[in-house]
Amino acid sequence: MSNDDSLPTDLASAHALIIAQRAALIAAQSEAQHRALLIEKLKYTIKKLRHEQFGQSSERRALLDQLELQLADLEEDVAQAEAVAETITVPSFERRKPARRPLPVHLPRERIVYPAPSACPCCGGGTLRKIGEDVTETLELIPRQWKVIQHVREKFSCRACETITQPPAPSHPIARGRAGPKLLAHILFSKYGLHLPLNRQSATYGREGIDLDVSTLADWVGAAAATLMPLVEVIRAHVFAAERIHADDTTVPVLAKGKTRIGRLWTYVRDDRPFAGPDPPAAVFFYSRDRGGEHPEQHLSGYAGLMQADAYAGFNRLYEVRKPGPIIEAACWAHGRRKFFDLARINKAPIAIEAVERIDALFAIEREINGMTPQERVRVRNERSRPLVIKLESWLREQRARVSKNSETGKAIDYSLKRWSVLTRYLDDGRICMSNNAAERELRGIAVGRRNWTFAGSDDGGRRAAAIYTLVQTAKLNDVDPQAWLADVLARLPDHPAKRIHELLPWNWRPQNIAAQAA
Repeated sequence: MSNDDSLPTDLASAHALIIAQRAALIAAQSEAQHRALLIEKLKYTIKKLRHEQFGQSSERRALLDQLELQLADLEEDVAQAEAVAETITVPSFERRKPARRPLPVHLPRERIVYPAPSACPCCGGGTLRKIGEDVTETLELIPRQWKVIQHVREKFSCRACETITQPPAPSHPIARGRAGPKLLAHILFSKYGLHLPLNRQSATYGREGIDLDVSTLADWVGAAAATLMPLVEVIRAHVFAAERIHADDTTVPVLAKGKTRIGRLWTYVRDDRPFAGPDPPAAVFFYSRDRGGEHPEQHLSGYAGLMQADAYAGFNRLYEVRKPGPIIEAACWAHGRRKFFDLARINKAPIAIEAVERIDALFAIEREINGMTPQERVRVRNERSRPLVIKLESWLREQRARVSKNSETGKAIDYSLKRWSVLTRYLDDGRICMSNNAAERELRGIAVGRRNWTFAGSDDGGRRAAAIYTLVQTAKLNDVDPQAWLADVLARLPDHPAKRIHELLPWNWRPQNIAAQAA
C-alpha cells in the first residue's frame, strides 16, 4: 500500500489527522528547542571550565567529565531523532548545525561510480553525453593490518674454499625480536599515552585474532623501557640544565601484598617559551614510594636555579644554602587565587570575589606579554603589574584585619600574605611565570590514566611509568606524535652511536625519518 492510500477520504478524518500532526509538530518543536537550549548551556559551561586558566581541582575535573558525557548523549539523541524522523523545520527556532570540515586530503580516495542510465528516462533516447558529476564523500575505517615480517638471511658457500658466508643478523629493539618497533610503540603509547592497561590491550588484540598474553605484553614493555633509557637520561640532563624549572607531584596507587599504598610521581618541567628562550621544552618524571622531602632533594641534587612550585614543605630544605648552589623559590599565584575562587564560587563571599578580580587583572597582563624577552616582561610588569600588586597587598592586609583568622577568608588571605615575597618575585625576573601551570598540565594525563589502570603493579612499575611518561610528555611538548617518534627511535636505537643520541630527541626528530627507514 502506498502512502497516498493511507490518507483519509472524509473531511472529519482529515481534520483529525491535521490536528494530530499539528500537536506532534508542536511537541517535536518543544522537545527540539529544549534539547538545543540544553546543549548550548552545556557547551557554555564546558567551555567556561576548559578556559579556567589556573588549574582544576579533582572535583571540577570530575564535573567536566560528567558534563561532557551528558553533552555527548544529548547530541547523540538529537542525531538519532533526526535520522529516524523527517526533519522538522521550525521557522521560529532552528537548531544550528556545526559546519562540516572537509575530510583530510592526505587520505587515499576510493571511487565508486554508479552505473549511468543507458537511455533518457524522459524520452527514451539513447544519445546521452556526460556533462559533469556530483561527488559525496564518506569517511570509512578499515581494520588495522597485522603481518609477520620474515627476516631472511641466505647462506652462501664458496666453491673455491668452501667458506660459508651469511649477512649479519639484524638488530631488534628488544631481545628475541618477536615484536617490531611499530608494535612496541603502539603498546607503549596505548598504555602511557591513551591510558589503556595491558589487560584491555590483550583483549582487543584477541578480538582481532592475535593471541598476546598480558605477561607477554608486560615483558615487551619492560624490555622496551630498558632500551629507551638512554633517551630518558639525556632528557633529564636537558631539564636540569635549565635556568628555571617547574615542579609538582601527584599520587599513584601501587599494589603491595594484596592491597594498595600511595606512591608519588614527580615531574620537573623545562619550558622557556614564555620568556622567548631558544631551548626546547621537556618534562622529566620520577617515582617514589612516598612523599618524603628526601626524594626531591635527590632528584634536584645537581640543580641550581629558579624553581616554581607549590607550597610543599618537602621543598623547603632545597631553598637553604646548599651545593651546587641555591634553588630560588618562586610561588604560584594560581594556588592563592584558587582559594579565593572556591570561596567566591561556593559562598559568594564579597572579599573573595574582589580578590579574584584583582588577581585576574594581573594574569591578563601576563597573557599579553607571554613570549616576550625577560627584559620586556620586566619592563611591562614594572609599569603595569607592580602598582596593582602594591594595591592588592595593601587591600589584603586591610581585609585581614577585618576578618577572623579562623575563617576561610582569613585563611585564604594568610596563604598569600605569608608567601608574598616569593609570590612577587616574578616582578623582578622576566624568566618567572605567575603560575605553576606548566607542571600541573603534565600531571593531568596521569590523573586520567590513574582512573583506568587503577594502580601500578610494583615500585619497578612506577619507575618504568615515570620513564615512559618522560618520553611521551616531552614529545607532546614539542608537537611530535609520540607513537610515530617511539616507533622510529626503537627501530634505530640499537644501531645508533651513543655519542649521537641527541639526534633522536623529539626536538631534533623529523617525520621523514620513518619514511626513509621504510624505503
